[in-house]
Amino acid sequence: MRSPQPPEPERAAEVRRRFADEARAERPDLALLCLLVGAAADGTLDEAGMDAAQIELDRLAGQLPFRPGGPRSWAAALGELLGGRCGFRGAPADYQRLESSLLHEVLRRRRGLPILLSVVWMEVARRAGAPVYGVALPGHFVVGFGPTEQQVLADPFDGGRVLTGSDAELLVAGATGAPLDPSMLSPADPLDVVLRILNNIRAWAAARPERSDVSLWAVELSLLLPSHPARLRYERAQLLVQRGDFLGGAAELDAYADVVAAVDEPAAARVRRQAHAARAMLN
Repeated sequence: MRSPQPPEPERAAEVRRRFADEARAERPDLALLCLLVGAAADGTLDEAGMDAAQIELDRLAGQLPFRPGGPRSWAAALGELLGGRCGFRGAPADYQRLESSLLHEVLRRRRGLPILLSVVWMEVARRAGAPVYGVALPGHFVVGFGPTEQQVLADPFDGGRVLTGSDAELLVAGATGAPLDPSMLSPADPLDVVLRILNNIRAWAAARPERSDVSLWAVELSLLLPSHPARLRYERAQLLVQRGDFLGGAAELDAYADVVAAVDEPAAARVRRQAHAARAMLN
């Protein structure tokens, strides 16, 4: 099945503008940001489609019991509804599909990566009044309910299975080889969640050189976030050169070199040589 194709330039520019505005809002809307990522990926996702996705999240929230109890009861209710009755979960094959990182497709297919399934859990639970947040464990995103002293973790990728302390330790050890640090259980900031989603998309595209278009828009959205790694500018420059925009890529390389020069002049000189080589490709 062919993966989604980005929208036309005018629509893409509008999506980037709205993404930048929402990312800088006082309280960024996680669902809207994820849907705008979807609109950057999929030219068929229009405003009606984005509204339909929000309505579906509202509909699912309306099926939850009213204030089922404490954190464990909330986790159980979400697992029964989303993982059980609705069949939201993940499988290894989902890592091979771009759709697994797009919220509107995850809502349609009921399959996705751990972080997107967690977004579904969080957005449905939040609408129902649950004390919910994302937990960015290394290598595997999960959902948390309740305050630190009563925290209950659930794994949406596994249908919402409630995790014991040893389960979380095994997830972290499997991803990093290191023990679980309590700081890893802190609530994830919505913008950090979005950046992690975009990082997953960039990783998917990096394994498919023919989809450098996906790499480019994912980098460009990442650069619109208030906080992002400076090296993304270098990655964008390389992508522009790779896609034949030699002058644009060279200009980006020079700009990145100016930033790097303050801390590492030899590295800046190497980047400037790359900019010169990019311009030479025009000859």
